[in-house]
Amino acid sequence: MMNSTSKQAAITKIRIQDEFWNPFMELVRGTVIPYQWDALNDAIADAEPSYAIRNFRIAAGLEEGEFGGFLFQDSDLAKWLEAVGYSLANTPDPKLEQTADEVIDLIAKAQHENGYLNTYFTIKEPGQAWTNLYEAHELYCAGHMMEAAVAYYNATGKRKLLDVMCKFADYIDTIFGRGPGQIRGYDGHQEIELALVKLAQATGEERYVKLAQFFIDERGAEPNFLVEECKARDGYSYWTQKKQSIPTVAQMAYNQADKPVREQEVAIGHSVRAVYMYTAMADLARLTGDESLLTACRRLWDNTTKKQMYITGGIGSTHHGEAFTFDYDMPNDTVYAETCASIGLIFFAQRMLQLEAKSEYADVLERALYNNVIGSMSQDGKHYFYVNPLEVWPKASELNPSRHHVKAERQKWFGCSCCPPNVARLLSSLNSYIYTSSPVQNTIYTHLFIGSEARFELAVGEVAYTQQSKLPWEGYVRIELTLVPQDPFTLALRIPSWSQGGAIMKINGVRTAYETVNGYASVERQWEQGDIVEWELAVEAQLTIAHPAIRANAGKVAIERGPLVYCLEEVDNGTPLATVSIDVMQKLQVNYDAGLLGGAVVIEAEGHANESSSWSEDTPYRPFTLQEVSERVNLKAVPYYLWGNRGVGEMTVWIRKGGV
Repeated sequence: MMNSTSKQAAITKIRIQDEFWNPFMELVRGTVIPYQWDALNDAIADAEPSYAIRNFRIAAGLEEGEFGGFLFQDSDLAKWLEAVGYSLANTPDPKLEQTADEVIDLIAKAQHENGYLNTYFTIKEPGQAWTNLYEAHELYCAGHMMEAAVAYYNATGKRKLLDVMCKFADYIDTIFGRGPGQIRGYDGHQEIELALVKLAQATGEERYVKLAQFFIDERGAEPNFLVEECKARDGYSYWTQKKQSIPTVAQMAYNQADKPVREQEVAIGHSVRAVYMYTAMADLARLTGDESLLTACRRLWDNTTKKQMYITGGIGSTHHGEAFTFDYDMPNDTVYAETCASIGLIFFAQRMLQLEAKSEYADVLERALYNNVIGSMSQDGKHYFYVNPLEVWPKASELNPSRHHVKAERQKWFGCSCCPPNVARLLSSLNSYIYTSSPVQNTIYTHLFIGSEARFELAVGEVAYTQQSKLPWEGYVRIELTLVPQDPFTLALRIPSWSQGGAIMKINGVRTAYETVNGYASVERQWEQGDIVEWELAVEAQLTIAHPAIRANAGKVAIERGPLVYCLEEVDNGTPLATVSIDVMQKLQVNYDAGLLGGAVVIEAEGHANESSSWSEDTPYRPFTLQEVSERVNLKAVPYYLWGNRGVGEMTVWIRKGGV
């Protein structure tokens, strides 16, 4: 196994202290994790039941009953446990740790003697393990529990869940491979590939990396495993409980299994599966030096982020299969943009940063984080979006079947509730996304401007510093070095794309020239303890237009400021928002509204709305005349991540252009 040239900073050595992000971290610790524990135990009134804990109790032989929920229900508990691990690493909590220990005991009781662990096949389909990898998510669930085990072990030093999952991984290693009697296959839903890499890093067991390589290398090979497996079952589906037609190889594009991963040209199929797989590909490219995988990662990154990503960092255009469609097809009102997909995109971006420090990866990571991901959770931490639209008409969501998936308000829980615990685990581990370091090159990269205390090991010695940030409201960052080695090293600060080159560095109050390397402002010098680096970034409200091929946004603009995308809500601007236009020749007005949901910068502008008083309800159309008038209106835009927290109403990100 090759050492990476840019390793992820250790979670335990980075602590967030940030005015914007601390409330999110505390919300997850104090509200989200306890709330989701209640949801997993089916204790939330009027919310869809989870069945997750109950399934494990039945599988462990502690109670009688039938399996409940989806085939992959185990994964919700796994992601919750992973979030708990990260939370405990940040803030010890004996009561929460005890709860986690008890549920880990339950998981261990549900494990088979040979290491197998899956409540669906234990309860509902005993003896049928590994017979429906296309649909049943066995390895997917295993992967999420592996990630939980690593996070909990890193936080507490307790090995029980880690040992359970190592035993399972060892068993999986005997089942899958190219040896006699082994299954030469892979899961329908990618996840275990990236999890095995984490397990290898936690244990030092290189076999787990080789197993991840096997799953990646086999995917899409001929003969197509998933197609052949469906033939062996004669098309019988665990989802529908009846015989289905045998899928074609071309249909395996949904699972990113229609061709080998190194030959895939564009992001296609189920968006979450895709970015989980790309994440594992980047991991393996870093660990093994596989240039062909790196080339594929770069190609798939470019297609995903430059031709199929929403301005909010959302990916996946259609609810049919929660999937990508084709380049530039990004409808705003029937969008999917699943929360999990943006989180997977963040994983992919992080791994690409570990491979090569290029600001475009961090730009996308930041965009998805500040908009799609935190916007998916309500400010009370108890309601969630699964789908993250850029345009909402509540009546259409209620009455138009093609828009039922687009909710006008966040939900308490979901039958398929992958997104809420995914948000919890991401925000609890946010400290691991801020920096990477290259010990060999003696360089520390700052990707996100989030207040934090950080410590790094470089070849020249140990470095520690504190970062203070006023983002996203102001473009000011201050770094103070508190521990430095005797030899020079390099600090590299990202130049965000939204700053449009407006980035000034001062060291100890003196404006300092820097070298721009792959979008980072790099300064190598002999640093002194107490040195102060100030990073001043241009944060201006701006209008953004979309590529002409993105038809949904023709003739429209969006409002951005710093890392934040803005939107119009009915509560501020009335209805219908579709008739509103914004005067594009004006200067946008920026104001801080301390009373808006904890305080936020709002943007105000002048615009027009189609005149409506002269229309009767019995006249759907009439001839256009030059005398048609519009009403002057004052528009107020709020950060997209805050929308839907002040009641149900219309919302739009893209606004018609006017004033030209």
